[in-house]
Amino acid sequence: MAEPAWTWSFRRRIPSSRDVGHEVIELLLQALTDNRWDGRDYFHVQLAAEEAMVNAVTHGNQEAPDKSIELEFHVSPEMVYLRFRDEGKGFCADSLPDPREDDYLECTNGRGVMLIREVMTRVEYNACGNEVTMYKQRSAETTEAG
Repeated sequence: MAEPAWTWSFRRRIPSSRDVGHEVIELLLQALTDNRWDGRDYFHVQLAAEEAMVNAVTHGNQEAPDKSIELEFHVSPEMVYLRFRDEGKGFCADSLPDPREDDYLECTNGRGVMLIREVMTRVEYNACGNEVTMYKQRSAETTEAG
């Protein structure tokens, strides 16, 4: 697969803070708008970015103010790439129970990971489990409408 022609890129280490994370996600959303992403695809990227940010701040860095999150985002008219890396000990995403199964319906852990996997085209975790990389390919109906 050829590397997309990225029209916007962002790479930074930010404090482990939901407020700072929200400000950065606003920049990402503006880049999506500038590249004519809308509808379901826009919402999916927004949802995945917000879930990954909350997971990094809350679960990864345990809301420790002395920790940070490394971010890398790229946007093109056809593809979005997102990478979040926290300073936590990590986890095994494949070992999380499916929160849709009867035994886990009331369990709050794992819902964000499941949502990210459902809405993004490709999701990968590093071996340690403290970094998630996500790709979103623009859907055909959105591309044709634009």
